[in-house]
Amino acid sequence: MAVPINDLEKIREEGLKALKERLGTEGMIKFIQMYSNGNGDYTKERQEKLKNINIEDFEKYIKDEK
Repeated sequence: MAVPINDLEKIREEGLKALKERLGTEGMIKFIQMYSNGNGDYTKERQEKLKNINIEDFEKYIKDEK
């Protein structure tokens, strides 16, 4: 089905429909999450979250994950 490129809402609808048909609901959601624009400053937020993590904490985390 060809969709006029000036009808962005129709393109969005058809794209979501195609993703859901091909990937299922869960797969569609995961795909969309991979390409989400997001918001905020990822680098700043990550630095804030990791500022108190040291190498010993990281090594313990890796060992606990195994």
